[in-house]
Formats: sequence, structure tokens, C-alpha cells
Amino acid sequence: MTATLYVCTTCKAGETHEDDSQRPGARLHRALSALETPQDVQIVAVECLSACKAGAAVALSQPGKWTYVYGHMTDADAPDILTGAAAYAATDDGLVPWRERPVIFRKQSLARIPALKLPAEAAE
Repeated sequence: MTATLYVCTTCKAGETHEDDSQRPGARLHRALSALETPQDVQIVAVECLSACKAGAAVALSQPGKWTYVYGHMTDADAPDILTGAAAYAATDDGLVPWRERPVIFRKQSLARIPALKLPAEAAE
């Protein structure tokens, strides 16, 4: 199964731009898309992750795994973000050992959300 790296393209990170394509989130998305995407990872642009004060923000998610939201990312962080996404995709539960995470993922985590369990699964 493929992990999804969501990238908030509307993140302003405190900057003002008349041209939306110059917003930090849009620049981050372009930087990520310009690099080779790791196996089992897909990059998806989204219009808002509701992390406006911590933008530019990204989220990593995959069915059955913990979801993570990271903030204060820049286009210069793109290689480390993809390294972290690959490590996440390689796990069974989304929990990458602390020391194996890129430093930006250790220090710029905004949220960790448990895997969604459907009512039938919760009863098991």
C-alpha cells in the first residue's frame, strides 16, 4: 500500500504574496515534485491542513498507520521530507524509530494521530 504525503499549497508561513504560486507551501510542493519520489510514496497537493501558524505544513498518512503532521517546512527541506516519507512507508504502523527520523521530523512535528479504526475493527 502507498503512503500519502500531503503538502499544503496554500500555506503562507507568515509571508504575503499576490501570486499564490509563490506561497511557501506551493514552493515546497514544487520542490518535492522536482525530486525523485520514493517507492510506495505519493505526493498530493491539498489546499489547507489547518496548520496556518506553523506553515508550510505536510502530513503523512496511510491506512492502518499513525498519521503525522509536520510544520515550519521549507523547500530546502524537500530531500529530508522525502527521506522521512520513505521511512514511514516502510513501517507496518507508521512509527519510525526516533533516531531513524530526519531531524526536521523529530523537531517539527505538530501532531500524531492514531490510525482510524472502523466500528467493526474497534470491537475486535
